[in-house]
Amino acid sequence: CFARRFATYKRAHLLFRNPERLARILNLPGKPVQIIFAGKAHPNDKAGQDLIKIIFDLSKHPDFLGKILFLQNYDMNLAKTMVQGADIWLNTPARSMEASGTSGEKAVMNATLHFSVLDGWWVEGYHPDGGWALTNETAYDDPNLQDDLDAEIIYTMLEQEVIPAFYERDEKGIPGEWLKIIKNSIAKIAPHFTTTRMINDYKRRYYQKLYERHQQMIKNDFEMAKTVSSWKKRISKAWNNINILEVNLFDKGTEVFNVSQVCEGRVVLDLNEIPANEVGVELVITENGERVISTHEFTLSEFHADKATYTAQVKIGQPGTFTYGIRLYPRNDLLAHRQDIGYVRWIA
Repeated sequence: CFARRFATYKRAHLLFRNPERLARILNLPGKPVQIIFAGKAHPNDKAGQDLIKIIFDLSKHPDFLGKILFLQNYDMNLAKTMVQGADIWLNTPARSMEASGTSGEKAVMNATLHFSVLDGWWVEGYHPDGGWALTNETAYDDPNLQDDLDAEIIYTMLEQEVIPAFYERDEKGIPGEWLKIIKNSIAKIAPHFTTTRMINDYKRRYYQKLYERHQQMIKNDFEMAKTVSSWKKRISKAWNNINILEVNLFDKGTEVFNVSQVCEGRVVLDLNEIPANEVGVELVITENGERVISTHEFTLSEFHADKATYTAQVKIGQPGTFTYGIRLYPRNDLLAHRQDIGYVRWIA
């Protein structure tokens, strides 16, 4: 089953990247497969509505007749029936676009196996013995290339793993491997995604912290709030006056290091009356300029007459080709989070 809101980023069309191969999969002799679609697009989402029409039209093709079904008027009652009756709940969002994926959580609660991109809840929930995932994490700039690759992976997994597991039966007609996957899903995945956990997470990670901070902010006639506000005004006036005197990260001008080799970093700033402990210096190492591999904080080693020296010892524990940047940011222990003030400056 593929049933959810028909937003384009959810890629309901992904299975049809190679219609001929999909038709072969759905019509395997003795191992038939049926895919049921359901969902609605927002009234103003023309692209989502077009996806529904495409899938509905394809379901009328002779190769897909009876194999591809689209159920109309998707609502909570229909969803209840589908999560209870599906063998697999398919989810194919574009990476980093899925907020949660609660339909998949409901399906797993009903012993329906989940098959999804590693995004939303499935990043945490996926267990290799309790469902299936497109484990490739690299996202390509070309969406067509990404769709082609993901579709091929889905086709291959259906052919080599999913369908054989479903149809492999013992002498009593019981699919032992399939039942094993279901039991693993119920035991290792479902218990971790409950409403009780959701409420406790919100309370512990957000609501309680916000309440406690609110109490601190209003104490003594909003003393803390006034202090933070005054500090932000001072930083906003002085931030652009910081001068970069020296940035030195790589020894002897080389940027090639052995794994676990220590690299010395040094940054010297003229802070122009900003206290040295109110400026943070951080090295950010990324893969392809996108995925953050690690961050390394510089420490204040010397400060005299507005001139501050920050140093760091950096050790990268994995091989590869990486990009890096060094950034400055304002620091204050009274901030709820360092992004609470919108200033950052990249110096390398």
